[in-house]
Amino acid sequence: MATGLLALLDDVAALVKVSAASLDDVPTQVAKTTGKVSGIVIDDTAVTPKYVVGLDPKRELSIIYQIAKKSLINKAVYLGPAALVLGYFAPAVIPYLLMVGGAFLCFEGYEKVHSLFSKSHHEPQDEPTEEMKVITPAELEKERVSGAVRTDFILSAEIIAIAYATVAESPLVTQIVVLLTVAIFITVAVYGFVALIVKADDIGVHMAQEKFNPTTRKIGRGLVKSMPKFLTILGYVGTAAMLWVGAEIIAHGLPFLHHPLEALEHSLASVPVVAWLVKVLVLALGGVLLGAVIAQLVTLGSKLFKRSTEKTAH
Repeated sequence: MATGLLALLDDVAALVKVSAASLDDVPTQVAKTTGKVSGIVIDDTAVTPKYVVGLDPKRELSIIYQIAKKSLINKAVYLGPAALVLGYFAPAVIPYLLMVGGAFLCFEGYEKVHSLFSKSHHEPQDEPTEEMKVITPAELEKERVSGAVRTDFILSAEIIAIAYATVAESPLVTQIVVLLTVAIFITVAVYGFVALIVKADDIGVHMAQEKFNPTTRKIGRGLVKSMPKFLTILGYVGTAAMLWVGAEIIAHGLPFLHHPLEALEHSLASVPVVAWLVKVLVLALGGVLLGAVIAQLVTLGSKLFKRSTEKTAH
């Protein structure tokens, strides 16, 4: 009996040592994952502020909190466990799911680029062509939150999938801790920064009050004036990030694209900054081209579906 108990304690001690050793690797894995998903994080940060534009400023932080809470639940409760289950039973499917997500990012990025360039070719209409639906502020807030959560869910799925791919060969304990840590860290970082961006105007206005010294007032006025330009630049960076991250995910899954890209990067390895810029430029252009192809396929598919529906109706 005593021998059996000692053997059991030895097994428990060995298990604890293995778990502790695997947990020592968690910070490295989290840092590696955060670097890989940086493009998606930038895009998530750039996209979210638009969902509070036009709403009551007093409700801005509450809205961001609602989106952040649902984002964390999606990552930690649904997407994380789903990645673990899928990785255990069908690990071969994950790279293809990543590429599908990458294609979606390219499509979204292309849509933003297309929208940006098409604005200058369309005159704003003075009168609405359709009867506008009147909704209450509460309904508008609910609609905005739902829209933000839908967009965030897709980006979160990409983040979790990339995080899992990074730790797929690690012990289960490491996988769980890394996925949970990434979910919490990225959610807090993204929405904390979004909250800071959204309230920057209010902070600037407060700093510009006469009760503060001239330097503080000057900084406050500069903050208020610079925020619109900052948000515009952030939007551009987010779009570029979507394109290059989406294209890189796809290229990584296709050897005939991945190897030439690596060769290009190695040929410029003596100048790391140039190598990175060239790689990003090539990926972003590739993302635009792929997004354009997908957009055409989506348009064609919607037309065919519409025709099929009309024939069925008749």
